[in-house]
Amino acid sequence: MSWHNAPIMLMAKALAAKEVSSAELTRYFLERIEAGKQWNAYLDVNAHLSLEQASMADKLISAGKAGKLTGIPVAHKDVFVTRGWKSTAASKILAGYQSPFDATVVSNLGIPDENNPHGAGMVCLGKTNMDEFAMGSSNENSAYGPVLNPWNASYVAGGSSGGSAAAVAAGLAPIATGTDTGGSIRQPAAFCGLTGIKPSYGRVSRYGMIAYASSLDQAGPMGKSAEDCALVLSAMSSHDQRDSTSLADSGEDYGRYLNQGWQEGGKNPAKPLEGLRIGLPKEFFADGLASDVAKSVNEAAKTLEGLGARLVEVSLPKTKLSIPVYYVLAPAEASSNLSRFDGVRYGHRASEYKDLGDMYQKSRTEGFGAEVRRRILIGTYVLCHGYYDAYYLQAQKIRRIIAADFQAAFKECDVILGPVAPDVAWRLGEKSKDPVQMYLEDIYTLSTNLAGLPAMSAPCGFNTNNLPIGMQLIGNYFSEARLLQVAHQYQQATDWHLRQASGVA
Repeated sequence: MSWHNAPIMLMAKALAAKEVSSAELTRYFLERIEAGKQWNAYLDVNAHLSLEQASMADKLISAGKAGKLTGIPVAHKDVFVTRGWKSTAASKILAGYQSPFDATVVSNLGIPDENNPHGAGMVCLGKTNMDEFAMGSSNENSAYGPVLNPWNASYVAGGSSGGSAAAVAAGLAPIATGTDTGGSIRQPAAFCGLTGIKPSYGRVSRYGMIAYASSLDQAGPMGKSAEDCALVLSAMSSHDQRDSTSLADSGEDYGRYLNQGWQEGGKNPAKPLEGLRIGLPKEFFADGLASDVAKSVNEAAKTLEGLGARLVEVSLPKTKLSIPVYYVLAPAEASSNLSRFDGVRYGHRASEYKDLGDMYQKSRTEGFGAEVRRRILIGTYVLCHGYYDAYYLQAQKIRRIIAADFQAAFKECDVILGPVAPDVAWRLGEKSKDPVQMYLEDIYTLSTNLAGLPAMSAPCGFNTNNLPIGMQLIGNYFSEARLLQVAHQYQQATDWHLRQASGVA
């Protein structure tokens, strides 16, 4: 069977019925990974460890101790530290580093043991490529080369979670984890024809996630459908005392509304979303949005309207300010977070240096790529005495205004719909020499991270070059289950999420 096309729920049923073993599933995907190296989706694969975990999963299934996800393979973005696999954040400065512990996301999804009795039982396939330290929108900033888009190898896969997106789109993993600091789950999901969700800030523990911008980073799943993402997000999400920003009530079943009507007791099965108000921000459909993206998102809105939803126009007036605000705050936090990578305790150290200061300078210069150095310099600048009030403090004030804009919009609607990005995937190298042009691609995604809101991407069409287009759904705080419900109902009425790239056998 072509397991790379199968939804996770079907895999779970097959495992429970002993129609396939976890070892067989894992071997199937490891063989596909070996055959699909051209996409550069993985940075580290360890077949021995993966098959060892699969054997443990099979024992749990045989003993009747399996959960919904036991035995199903998963790929992890290389930003999550993982025992047994290299954890490099796609940076030369962490080349060869192996963590002595698992990130909470990895342990929550992994094989249960004495230290992790509540693990979901999934099998780690390996670590996926990414923009270095999650800084980028195209996955061209990796120290280990760019990830290629399975829909067309001449185009980017999106970033920073491009490796995870390409792995799922190319059938090298049934589902993968990613992180989203300014759109890094949603945008690569859109570029690769996948579904991906960034939950509310605090829903998923950041413990063991190599930090970029701590007040913005959030982990989430990337898969073929909303149902798959709901299953995995439910396992990922839990309260973690080791993360001071982890919510006390973060764990829940995010799939509980998938097959229900929006209104309790809804009597028209043809209108499952009756009562839902969908807001269309006029700022999201203004100049700069590609016509084919606008057309696909508008058609998606009409499909949702046909399912019973009511469309209303809303306004998010500070949308354009999200770019300058983000590119002040995120680099400032990155400057602080990345100061720990100094060549002393682990990672890359310069081979020749005169003294300690020279070692720091040379190790960091050699270890960090151009985009990471750029953001560290920007962040250090805005935190300097004399500039802190003018830049950092002002950006924090505008961040609160952006969050307030969303709350005003949610008085008029339940869910906000718009594009994920102004355009589809671009050609490799097309925007690499113009960082500002690259930053502008995040205009529709940054504001939700600044506000800490949940948001997701779902496939809604293709452009004339057969490149995927994604729609973005944004909800109010802690409404992940409702967002997934809307996406699931849309996916029951359309087949965009079922399409497969012609180059993927």
